[in-house]
Amino acid sequence: MRIALLEDEYEQAQHVQSMLSERGHHCDSFPAGQSFLSAVLHRSYDLLILDWQIPDMTGIDVLESVRAQLNWSIPVVFLTQRDSEADVVRALDAGADDYLAKPAREAELVARINALARRINPDSDKEVLIYGPFEVNTQRRIITLHGEELTLTDKDFDLTLFLFQNQGRLLTREMLLERVWGLARDINTRTVDTHMSRLRRRLGLNPENGFRIKTIYQRGYRLESMKTPEAETADIVETDRAANG
Repeated sequence: MRIALLEDEYEQAQHVQSMLSERGHHCDSFPAGQSFLSAVLHRSYDLLILDWQIPDMTGIDVLESVRAQLNWSIPVVFLTQRDSEADVVRALDAGADDYLAKPAREAELVARINALARRINPDSDKEVLIYGPFEVNTQRRIITLHGEELTLTDKDFDLTLFLFQNQGRLLTREMLLERVWGLARDINTRTVDTHMSRLRRRLGLNPENGFRIKTIYQRGYRLESMKTPEAETADIVETDRAANG
């Protein structure tokens, strides 16, 4: 997973980053709330780890900003020295998914993170996935629309499955290159844009079929369901952010 860590103590941040890296995760560390929020709102992370006491704002403030501004429920873990029952309750009420007191036991922290990772994608082990009129057979690697098999390349299938499994979530080009193509995220390529343009046509992503791929200016893409008004609200928010820099 790609994890963002909010931790102002350098040695503690290095320790957590090293521990997660050894277990195959990528972890970016930030020492202050504003830099952390900027990264989280403009990049694609799978999970957040928050300290409570940081220089410019509280971890609770950061959590509330994340929940208010991200339009998908990214898992959030508090890792902090504050361990009173009142603090735990406050964090969970504010939208945290888990809470650990420092110093956290490494095996426990990793186990809790892995548990949340499974919660992100509970259907990952299913052979057949249904998304409106689309049926995705993960074993045969075919996708049908209204019962008709679509003509897709292997990479088209991988990209489509990843999009459906992350509906409503901003997916940066960097993240798509990492997860779908297995390429370094700093490679300058239009591969993602080309495939997205093709998928729009091949998948029939339109109001009649219930989904669309939304291009987020200078950031990436998001697969949106057309059945609820949330997508339109999200468009307004994204447009305002782009206009305000």
